[in-house]
Amino acid sequence: MVDYETHNDVAIITLNRPDFRNAIDTETGVALFEAVQRFESDDALRVAVLTGAGGHFCAGADLKALNNDVSWNPDFGHGPLGPTWHTPSKPVIAAVEGYAVAGGLELALWCDLRVAADSAVFGVFCRRWGVPLIDGGTVRLPRLIGESRAMDMILTGRSVDAEEAFSIGLANRRCADGTALSTALAMAEQIASSPQACMLSDRRCVQKAAGQPFNDAMAIEGKLGWDYLQSRGFADGVARFVGGAGRHGEGS
Repeated sequence: MVDYETHNDVAIITLNRPDFRNAIDTETGVALFEAVQRFESDDALRVAVLTGAGGHFCAGADLKALNNDVSWNPDFGHGPLGPTWHTPSKPVIAAVEGYAVAGGLELALWCDLRVAADSAVFGVFCRRWGVPLIDGGTVRLPRLIGESRAMDMILTGRSVDAEEAFSIGLANRRCADGTALSTALAMAEQIASSPQACMLSDRRCVQKAAGQPFNDAMAIEGKLGWDYLQSRGFADGVARFVGGAGRHGEGS
């Protein structure tokens, strides 16, 4: 159902139901939620990569399984696909090959960043069967690509290929088929190599300021930035800069 492994300080979470294009039934959703919790509770891990086995990311909810077992309800405190109502405390990157559609699109949107192979296809395919977006799609998609483009995808249910996804900001990176995971791992390692407290503070600021009036957003940035400036991490970073670290584009 869900495989979990680590590569240095990166967790790799793989949806493993290739015969169903990694569609998620109730059991898989619970396993995915538990895998995310496992990643978050491990202080040695800094970034997670979410991907799918068998050449596809995720085709959404397994409607055949849900037809026989609609055991999810909003009182659970988490989305039908597992972690989608929860914002992880550390970055997650989606490595997308093949279909990321319906709930699979929502799962990709839940991630901080998305890598799309040439074969990637995004879309609100659940539009065809009268199944709603309930794992954050109506919230996250407009924030990523704007209300007009999001409404196009949501109302029509049309497919969006990798080229268009990259051009409208739905995908952050585009790569050759078969390389989405390696490309995502390279991004994860770059993120993991930076001073973490500062990066996580800036990430929280983006999340908290989203949708806020300008002055409120600036106040959020000021508060979180000031809190970090009082920390030992900031002092250590300044000391490294004064000592010559990071000059001329060198890594930390």
